[in-house]
Amino acid sequence: MDEQRVRERGPAQWWHHGPPWWNHPEATATTATASATGAGTGAPTGTGAGTPRHRLPWRSTLLLTVLVLVGSNFAAHTQPHREHLDTYARLLLLATCALLLWRHRHPVTVVFGTAALALVYLGAGYPYGPVFAAVAVACFGAVVAGHRRAAWAALGMLWAGHLLISLWLYRWLPPPGDTGAGPGQEVIVATWVLIIVSVAELVRLRREQWARERADRAQAARRRADEERLRIARELHDVLAHSISVINVQAGMGLALLDSDPEQARSALTTIKAASKEALGEVRQVLDTLRASGDAPRTPAPGLGRLPELVEQAASAGLTVDVTGEPPRLAPGADLAAFRIVQEALTNVVRHSGSRHARVRLERGGGELRLRIDDDGPATGADAGGSGNGLAGMRERAAALGGTIEAGPRADGGFRVLAVLPLSGWDDREDR
Repeated sequence: MDEQRVRERGPAQWWHHGPPWWNHPEATATTATASATGAGTGAPTGTGAGTPRHRLPWRSTLLLTVLVLVGSNFAAHTQPHREHLDTYARLLLLATCALLLWRHRHPVTVVFGTAALALVYLGAGYPYGPVFAAVAVACFGAVVAGHRRAAWAALGMLWAGHLLISLWLYRWLPPPGDTGAGPGQEVIVATWVLIIVSVAELVRLRREQWARERADRAQAARRRADEERLRIARELHDVLAHSISVINVQAGMGLALLDSDPEQARSALTTIKAASKEALGEVRQVLDTLRASGDAPRTPAPGLGRLPELVEQAASAGLTVDVTGEPPRLAPGADLAAFRIVQEALTNVVRHSGSRHARVRLERGGGELRLRIDDDGPATGADAGGSGNGLAGMRERAAALGGTIEAGPRADGGFRVLAVLPLSGWDDREDR
């Protein structure tokens, strides 16, 4: 799934979301913890303690070590007034680069260690050169991991030590006959320090932005999954509640008439078979949405055009339904929602009302579709009209379309469900 999302974003947009390998366990430390706890506090965040590395960055460290050693040799030829690169100098360079192997696991220790070794290298009078690259890499890793104050302190220590050596201690330190540095040289050194810190801070901010964007996308995906589960649960409730109510009524009738009127009992069993078959078909249709994305549904979703079938099913359960008004032709989603609202309302009449007569009225006007379902009561229990998931599902369907549901007892003892659904944005072809 992650690879699929990367392909969908395209190679040109990786800068907005982070490179595809950014979340790899061996990649640079993530900053979700740093952004949550406040990276500016200097607290140990990132992967320094929370998610230890399983492998050391051998390749990049080895490449940097080669560059530092080779570059220092060239620097020694261009700075003959400095001390010659001897074995001690090379060991210092190797130790400085070797510390970088642990820059992901222990960034604070590494940044202070490299700065200290570089300071010893300069204090020994060896030539300036790529040794500062190792300090820059260590500082970069510490800032990105969230240890900003540690990185700044280490660079400040290095710059202050270099300032002290070049302006005062050079008289007693090698090389012999060395002269003090001018203010311009120290300004250049300070400028490079600021550049290193600025680039590291920029990368840190960008990584935190990537982490937030990934968290937002994950939260949006979870929200879509929750909405889809809720939709499927609502569909299954509407389908099963209606069909099982019909089956329950017919089963009771069949048991009561099994001995006295076998033909009527046979008719009830036939109705049970038809209702269960239809319920299975609709359940399969709902579960088909769980298949791989891109597959077309095998059967069209039900809509108000199937009201006559709904009336026949209600009649088989002993409920007479009068329908007034012509159903408009709507977009599939709106048509399904309107059908399910009527279906659930009639199911509640069968289950919770003593009346065997219901009226469905469809009215359209003022940019609205009004669905009114009435029964004459009385209620057969405390949950008249349904008080559980049925009414909640109807309200959710109406709210998703920008409409409302009003459900409650009438003054004459019956029960009414009134759904007002806006027609704006729907495919109402009859108004064209």
